[in-house]
Amino acid sequence: MKYTATAPRRPVRLLVLDVDGTLTNSCHEITDATCAAIASVRERGVRVMLATGRRYRDALPVFQRLHLDVPLVTASGALVKRVSDHATLFKAEFAPGVLEEVLRLVVSRGHEPILYADSFADGFDFYIRSLPPATGVAVDVRGLAEYLDRNRLLARVDPHLDSVPPPRVFAGFAMGTHGHMRALEECLDAGCPGSLSLHTIRSPRYRDWMCEIAPAGVTKWSGVLSVANALGIDPDEIWAVGDDVNDLPMLLGAGRGIAMGNAAPAVLAVANDVVATHDEGGIEQVAAMLLAELS
Repeated sequence: MKYTATAPRRPVRLLVLDVDGTLTNSCHEITDATCAAIASVRERGVRVMLATGRRYRDALPVFQRLHLDVPLVTASGALVKRVSDHATLFKAEFAPGVLEEVLRLVVSRGHEPILYADSFADGFDFYIRSLPPATGVAVDVRGLAEYLDRNRLLARVDPHLDSVPPPRVFAGFAMGTHGHMRALEECLDAGCPGSLSLHTIRSPRYRDWMCEIAPAGVTKWSGVLSVANALGIDPDEIWAVGDDVNDLPMLLGAGRGIAMGNAAPAVLAVANDVVATHDEGGIEQVAAMLLAELS
C-alpha cells in the first residue's frame, strides 16, 4: 500500500465504487463474496454509492444486487438519479452551441455520434442517426456494431440529430480504435476549448474504445459531491475505488482514493492505496481495510 498519513483521517461515511473493472470481475459478474463485503460495510453505518460510466438503466441491476439506497451516479457523472422513483437529481447541460459543434466534428471525422438522453421513463436511452441491420450475436463484430447488438432496443433513431440535437441530451460518445478515439478526443478538445469533459476509455464489456463526451466540469466526482453535499458528508469522509481514467477525479478528490490492482497506470500512480485485482478479491480487501479503520 502507498498511503502515507499526513493528518488524522476523519471516519469514513461514504464508500464510492466504480462498477466495471472494480465491482465486476473479468467475467462481468459480481460475486457473492463481493456482495457480502459491501453488506458488511453498510452494516457498520457507511453509505455505499455507485459512480459508473454505464447508462442509468444498465447500472440498475448492480444497484439492486447490492441493495443500495444512495442516489446513482451514471454516465461518468452526467446523470444522477434516485432509484426509488427514478427522479433525476442532476442532468448535465452543454453550453449553447457546444453540442452542435461536437456533432459536426464527430461526423466530419467519420464517426457515428451516440447521444445519451434522460429518457428512462420513455423506454429508450440514447439517440443515433440510423440503425444498421442486426448482425446477430453469433457474428464476431466489434465497435459500434457490437454495442448496437446489445443495446439496439434502447436506441431512438433521429436522422437529423447532427443538425438539430434532440431534447434531454446530457452526454454522448463515439466508438472506434484506441488511436481513432484519442485523435477524436484531441480534435474535440481543440475545437471546443474549455467546454467539454473528455475521456478515452475501454469498457471491459466491449472490445473497442469509447471517447466519452460531456459538458465541462462533469466528472464522477462532481456527481458524487452533489449527493454527498445533500447527505452532509465532507470529501475527506469519502473513500473512492476505481480502475480507469474516468475514476481519476474521484480518487484524487476523496479522502482516500483506492485503485484496483488491474487499474490503468495513471490510476495506480495517484492512488493512496492499491488493492488486489477485480478477480482476486480487491473489493473484499477494501471492505476489510474500511472495517479496520472503524474499529
